[in-house]
Amino acid sequence: MMPNAMTQQLTDFIQQHPRLFILTGAGCSTQSGIPDYRDHNGQWKRQPPVQHRDFLTSHATRQRFWARSLVGWPLMANARPNGVHNSLKLLEEKGYCRQLVTQNVDRLHQLAGQQQVIDLHGRSDQVICMTCNRLHERNTIHQQMTAENPEYAHYTANAAPDGDADLEGIDFSQFRVSNCPACGGMLKPNVVFFGDNVPKERVFSALESLQQADALLVVGSSLMVYSGFRFCKQAVKQNIPIVAITHGRTRADDLLTLKLDGDISAFLIPAAAALTPLA
Repeated sequence: MMPNAMTQQLTDFIQQHPRLFILTGAGCSTQSGIPDYRDHNGQWKRQPPVQHRDFLTSHATRQRFWARSLVGWPLMANARPNGVHNSLKLLEEKGYCRQLVTQNVDRLHQLAGQQQVIDLHGRSDQVICMTCNRLHERNTIHQQMTAENPEYAHYTANAAPDGDADLEGIDFSQFRVSNCPACGGMLKPNVVFFGDNVPKERVFSALESLQQADALLVVGSSLMVYSGFRFCKQAVKQNIPIVAITHGRTRADDLLTLKLDGDISAFLIPAAAALTPLA
């Protein structure tokens, strides 16, 4: 089927199911320069990201994480929304988006102007103290660690997802990890690391919104992580149709009503533009 015909299919689907629950993943942000995790077949493109337990229990893991972050975080901090984010905002403005749930932590949906957003996996622009729960601006902590580790300023590396960088072959043992300015406790990005659980209130809030939806629209996610895949399973239980716009295989391929495989923006931008605002 030609791309124009597939775009028309998407437009028709949204017109027939105007109350959308939208779930987004890393594929939404690749055109903003933020790499994704997985390849066309849903396999890891690089070493899997840091595990929650390792980060909490290993000082060496925290040294490696924050050292790599000195290189990788500026890309995240400076990223800007692309046409996919803007099209999803347009769907909301036209009345087609009841709720957007994102697996991304880059806050680009909000930067684009999206209003109804649940950050399922948290937000990378904040750092949380694991002792006192105080939140700090990631940029502030980044500047502090940069000042405390000037010998790392010359390193460069390819960007990796979510503020990481492919910095390898380096001795991280002398890296000075900053502690909470308020209580001296351990600092962690305010995101759900792999191996951790999404806070129940976020899941319940999202599932409640799904119950009110006419359809589930998945954009830019392989759904390999259960925290996103669960919404597809729930949609099937509720007899809610699912359409996915992504590149490559998804974990929910056999559950989909419609799948558009290819350049996300090529399908979504014209479809969002073609839709008439709801009364």
